Amino acid sequence: MVAQHYISIDARINKEESKIYIQQEVKFLNTSTEAIREVYLNDWANAFKDKSTPLARRFEEEYIRKFHFSKPEEKGYTTINNVKLDGDSLIWLRPKDHPDILRVLLNKKIEPGASVFLHFDYNIKLPSDKFTRFGVGDKGDYKLKFWYLTPAVFNGGWKIYSHKDIGEQFTPPADIDIHLNTPTEFSPSSSLNITENYVEGNRRRISLSGKNRVESELLLTQTYQLETLPVGRHRLVTNLDDDGLQPEIKDLILTRIFDFLEERLGAYPHKKLLITREDYLKNPVYGLNQLPDFIRPFPDGFNYDIQQLKTITNNFLSNSLLLNPREDQWIYDAIAISIMMDYVDRYYPKMKLLGSLSKIIGLRWFHAADLEFNDRYQLLYMNMARMNIDQPLNEHKDSLLKFNLNIANPYKAGIGIKYLEDYLGSTAVRNSISKFYSENKLKLSNAEEFASILRNNTDKNIDWFFEDYVSTRKKIDFKISKLKKSKDSLKVTIKNRRENSLPVSLYAIRNDQIIYKTWVDSINKEKTVTIPRNDAERIALNYEQIIPEFNQRNNYKGVSKLFNKPLQFRLLEDVEDPRYTQVFFMPEFEYNLYDGIALGPKLYNTTFLSRNFSFKLSPKYGFNSNTIVGSAGLDYTWQYLNRDLSTIRMGISGNRFSYGYDLYYRRYTPYLSFYFRPQNLRDNERQTLSIRNVNVFRDDNPEIENETPNYNVFNVRYAFSKSYLVDRTSALIDYQLAENFSKVSLTLQYRKLFKNNRQLNLRFFGGAFIYRDIQDSDYFSFALDRPTDYLFDYNYYGRSEGSGLFSQQIIMAEGGFKSQVMPEYANQWITTVNASTNIWKWIFAYGDAGIVKNQGKNSEFLYDSGVRVALVEDYFELFFPVYSNLGWEVAQPNYDQKIRFIVSLDINTLIRLFTRRWY
Repeated sequence: MVAQHYISIDARINKEESKIYIQQEVKFLNTSTEAIREVYLNDWANAFKDKSTPLARRFEEEYIRKFHFSKPEEKGYTTINNVKLDGDSLIWLRPKDHPDILRVLLNKKIEPGASVFLHFDYNIKLPSDKFTRFGVGDKGDYKLKFWYLTPAVFNGGWKIYSHKDIGEQFTPPADIDIHLNTPTEFSPSSSLNITENYVEGNRRRISLSGKNRVESELLLTQTYQLETLPVGRHRLVTNLDDDGLQPEIKDLILTRIFDFLEERLGAYPHKKLLITREDYLKNPVYGLNQLPDFIRPFPDGFNYDIQQLKTITNNFLSNSLLLNPREDQWIYDAIAISIMMDYVDRYYPKMKLLGSLSKIIGLRWFHAADLEFNDRYQLLYMNMARMNIDQPLNEHKDSLLKFNLNIANPYKAGIGIKYLEDYLGSTAVRNSISKFYSENKLKLSNAEEFASILRNNTDKNIDWFFEDYVSTRKKIDFKISKLKKSKDSLKVTIKNRRENSLPVSLYAIRNDQIIYKTWVDSINKEKTVTIPRNDAERIALNYEQIIPEFNQRNNYKGVSKLFNKPLQFRLLEDVEDPRYTQVFFMPEFEYNLYDGIALGPKLYNTTFLSRNFSFKLSPKYGFNSNTIVGSAGLDYTWQYLNRDLSTIRMGISGNRFSYGYDLYYRRYTPYLSFYFRPQNLRDNERQTLSIRNVNVFRDDNPEIENETPNYNVFNVRYAFSKSYLVDRTSALIDYQLAENFSKVSLTLQYRKLFKNNRQLNLRFFGGAFIYRDIQDSDYFSFALDRPTDYLFDYNYYGRSEGSGLFSQQIIMAEGGFKSQVMPEYANQWITTVNASTNIWKWIFAYGDAGIVKNQGKNSEFLYDSGVRVALVEDYFELFFPVYSNLGWEVAQPNYDQKIRFIVSLDINTLIRLFTRRWY
């Protein structure tokens, strides 16, 4: 096959400026059926030019701070000097919202089948490699990818996509010739053929060429050289860590990988393949890459084998199958992940998910230790499905959440192929994949061609796979609703709990062994089938767990057994085992000043995957209070697809703890919550409407007169938030109704990170009583600096303390003041504004101002100011008051008692700080 396009590049590298000066010629062939008056090219080097590009915005959406806070010299850009056709200069421009795309206006039409030669004179400033792993490294190595202009695809319209660090360019194959003039110390590594590499004077001349190429990743290194390893008729150029393996072991592994791929797909069309550490780290084997080096639970060579397998497979496919990577990525993923699963099944058939850790006493008691290595794919996909934030496989890649993009969607695609193989037989599916690869190698193709080949290789109807499994978020959930037994047969009624038409496998089980299996399809709502009894003890749906089913816990019915499933108690949280009714228990501790460390068991039913019904019972012994405290709760969750109202949760919770020395409170709260999330899951907007009734029973405190120890408060809250790295906006409207008062409040917050890295934080709080019939008590009043927390919502470590360290804990609620100025409460209305801006990095100047109005008194204006040290923003902060209504506080005695702090010990809150970019 002869490439339709041709690219010739003469480039000179200026190491001191991190610039490449380029003269480039592009032969563009019009392969469409219509004349073209303009040409679009990818100029992804310009994606790094500033903080307003699509790439920069993508970083902001995912809370990646390094680009926003980078220095100007670390960014990159393209400078176009001129564009010519037949010696005439052409007009070029950049489309709106696509600064990394070049639009060239031609001075003549390109008729169908005709071609033109475009000449470009430009230079690029390379960015630091810390943003996308490609660019200029800390040691001066050049890791080049998407560094020169490439034509976009015209297929009934131009397919232009900006660089968002989410995969490959979409560009037609081209013959490539590159001539480089570099400093002498650079050593080249590429999948292209290196036809020249010699020193001339104080410069090095390098020439590279390739046929039918869609990418030309190039490493110019001066601190190390990549290995070039012969693998059959191919050569592999790599710098992946080999864990010190002997050359003959590496040769065995790499030969085995290539042989396996060519057995399953067909011959690779190029002689060389570049496999870099950078490519692997962009798409690692999740699980392996999180393990520290000193933990090696897998046998020698396994890590190297799996890392090379994944990276080689991905490059093997992307360099030969020319699919639109933004629209048809799921086909790459389906083929790659299913091949990886088959490879592990063939060469590591007994490999466990935890490797050798599964044999360690303690760990081997967990169901996670029983899981095979390949079980990880369904487990990680189901994480998103259970959270109701999974996305269709054919969703545009730009719209995918980071977790779905990197993990859940590829894994769902791979296990979908295994689902098809089990339904159709593996031969039909594997032959279809091989045929698709061989017929579309180095040609633009699409998902429709893949579907057509699959359909043609079977007599069964597989429309369900493309219409329900690939194209929707519909979950798979079957249930055995009825079982009618006779001497020789079983009449089984299967209920499809979702609106789809997917098939399900039905099994008869005896002594935990499969004695019968059949497939049942076309289940609209319910379907009854008859199977032989064969002395079965139980029947089950999806017993081998090949189908990624949302809820497998209702898949069992006892035939000769009393219970559908045995009850199982497990120590510590584990991976769900649907063969059992599981209850978990684990030690748990909490802390407050009065109970001290409260330690006890937590009895619960949730696993690593969320579930609709959950319960928790957590009694604890307080070592300071010498009594039983703790909490309990149960709830049920309804989830909705393709609606802004994504979740409804109803439940009841209760707890008992100390609120003072020898003083206890009991609280129980029934609640109903509605959670709203845009159908565009990358939109970080969140809305919550919560309705609850908080019932509190407290021990009488003899030191406080006119106290109301027992009360209940009906509470309605509406919360809105939209949070990104650069902008964060939130609002909270709170209404409360009790026997003796009714009140309403509004909290608004805005956080802005400017392009000069200046951060501004603004917060407004306003609250007023609608009516109040309380005498001589501020227990239910609005607080200026330290709310009384009569609803027991906040995690105070010493909630009743008026002095000492625990009284200095601050929770940003209500007035939000840091200084303890008077009056500290408002029993009529209050308005406050809190502001801060950074002085240097994580050191801020803050100021608060507000008006407090109490009944029978004039309103008072209050203010304070100081220095805020945000070591971990919103989680670990210190506040040093400077000046307020009290005067210069730094000059006053006992200043150390005026310092306030925020400390979060809630592990779930801290985990969200690190996982928010993924969800």
